[in-house]
Amino acid sequence: MTEPVAAGDYPQGIKLGVDVGTVRVGVAICDRDAILATPYKTLDRNAKKNSDVRVIASLAQELGAVQIMVGLPRTMKGEEYASARMAAEYAGLLVTELAGRGLDVPVNLVDERLSSVTAHRNLHEAGMSSRNHRKVVDQVAAAGILQHAIDMQKARGTDVGSRVSAPTGPQPSGTGGPAQAGTAASEGKTRFQNTEGYSEPVQ
Repeated sequence: MTEPVAAGDYPQGIKLGVDVGTVRVGVAICDRDAILATPYKTLDRNAKKNSDVRVIASLAQELGAVQIMVGLPRTMKGEEYASARMAAEYAGLLVTELAGRGLDVPVNLVDERLSSVTAHRNLHEAGMSSRNHRKVVDQVAAAGILQHAIDMQKARGTDVGSRVSAPTGPQPSGTGGPAQAGTAASEGKTRFQNTEGYSEPVQ
């Protein structure tokens, strides 16, 4: 279960942005003052071992990150399909991995409509050839997700997105956590606290 996020109650400090794909995962970071989101790294998605989840958790631990924003894909009508379920499950994996390390880092799902389209356009305008987009587009999309989230936090004076809680049931510890979290998430047990009127939970 989760607790409501109070107005004005959102973490201050370094934050991570995550763009989840079936093949690659983009990661972005922002400065301590949460002014500018910067593309950081593109990881290969490893759905069997979840090594990419552990890399993100390690990065959060190393940087002392105070929050992680995971993009939640929606159609232009606001509908959620398989990609949204995948993002929610991935967020659940992150929550469990962080908890297994004793880290209390909130993970929020935030709307990412058009983030990839915008990333491709920005790369094109920067003069990068389309064939080279694949190397960096995911991390650029993650930066767009994070930038939008931190801008909205400041504009609204409150947290944004939907806070993800750990899957229900016995909580695993250590590196075995993410795999079990994925099972719980796929069964619809990963829940998140709605702070923007989003539908919940992801089934």
